Amino acid sequence: MKNLLSQKSVLLFVTLAGFFVTNALVAEFIGVKIFALEDTFGFRPLEWKLFGQAGSLSLTAGVLLWPVVFIMTDLINEYYGKRAVRHLSWLTAGLIAYAFLMVFGAIKLVPADWWVTSAQNRGLADRQVAFANIFGQGLWIIGGSLIAFLIGQVVDAAVFHKLRVVTGESKLWLRATGSTLVSQFIDSFVVLYVAFVLNPNEHWTTELFLAVGTVNYCYKFVVAVLLTPMIYLVHFIIDKYLGATLSQQLRLEATGEIGD
Repeated sequence: MKNLLSQKSVLLFVTLAGFFVTNALVAEFIGVKIFALEDTFGFRPLEWKLFGQAGSLSLTAGVLLWPVVFIMTDLINEYYGKRAVRHLSWLTAGLIAYAFLMVFGAIKLVPADWWVTSAQNRGLADRQVAFANIFGQGLWIIGGSLIAFLIGQVVDAAVFHKLRVVTGESKLWLRATGSTLVSQFIDSFVVLYVAFVLNPNEHWTTELFLAVGTVNYCYKFVVAVLLTPMIYLVHFIIDKYLGATLSQQLRLEATGEIGD
């Protein structure tokens, strides 16, 4: 084990994978909160109008982290290839499902009487109700999120690989940002379609689905573009850590140009 962990390529993969899984898990759990973008940054509501719908920019807190997840996907793809991304995607989906299963189990535990009312002096009447409502996301939302995550990951890895075949070692910004923008587009609409259109307990119209999906994607689009310099910074740090020879070897193995 000591010899294994002394290998820079192994330590790098463990670090990237850990950051990838953590961001995906956190994004799932904080996604239950909807925040007002304009109020958060202190400017007047934009009152967007799309597909007959109007409103302010209310977004799920999960959108803060999903662009980071897809950028991590691109970095892992860059150094370890599509196979590594595919493995991590399935592993992460399984861990997310496991986490929600454990949370649902915790919700079913009978709470202590004193704990239920222990936060009444802070304005929280029933801690059990609060706990169940915050963590107990509906199965349709969880299912939609997992389906969107897996489809988005597969598409991201495929587009990244195709662009890399065309661009070679140059134009990192194109394959990283381009693959993220395509996968985020699919992710933005799939999760809403499963969670709020197919869900028999919800009554979203096609117009509302398209409007909210478009607003969410526009936000992700802007964030993905703004994060492009960060990709180059992390890429530079990784190359310095690995050294020129090992970095080049990993990237060639990732593309299949040399055997792994």
